[in-house]
Amino acid sequence: MSGEAVVHVVDDDLAVRQSLAFLLASDGLPVRLHESATAFLDSMAEVTGCIVTDIRMPGVDGIELLRRLKQWDSPPPVIVMTGHADVPLAVEAMKQGAVDFIEKPFDDDAFLAAVRSALDRSRRSAVHDEVVSAIVRRIASLSQRERQVMDELVAGKANKVIGRDLGISPRTVEIHRANLMAKMQAGSLSELVRMALAAERHRDG
Repeated sequence: MSGEAVVHVVDDDLAVRQSLAFLLASDGLPVRLHESATAFLDSMAEVTGCIVTDIRMPGVDGIELLRRLKQWDSPPPVIVMTGHADVPLAVEAMKQGAVDFIEKPFDDDAFLAAVRSALDRSRRSAVHDEVVSAIVRRIASLSQRERQVMDELVAGKANKVIGRDLGISPRTVEIHRANLMAKMQAGSLSELVRMALAAERHRDG
């Protein structure tokens, strides 16, 4: 994700959109308004920031919006706005990936705090994505033999065992180990393991 973090407000009620735009802008937060979930999905391929959406809307409602956002590579944090009678829907929204829900009518300060928390989560996620992408690129730079040695190291095997498994001398294992540690920019075996696990989660997720 790239660009400025924006609060995307998705609500079919014009008065609500305008009120939230004023509130967010008064707190110095960039905001973009969308009159429906369909309009949002049609205009946005990715989002840097967060989404604030009403849960009850004609057509694609807040729950369905969350389901569709799950298909994105890096879905943004979503806050859903609910009425007092919509707690079951709010719980369902959380199950579908919403990071928070806030009941109408809500306190301005509580709303802004929730938005800032979501934006902070979005920033941390973006940084994490960049770090994992760098790790994946480093792994791709390894030779086939270096990758084999790394897999064995991550599995907790000693150099002698790795050498026996791969049919090479322990000295050769040490050379490959030194090279792959340098390429991976890993200062220790524990750091290498953390990198490998992060890349595995990225691949599986």
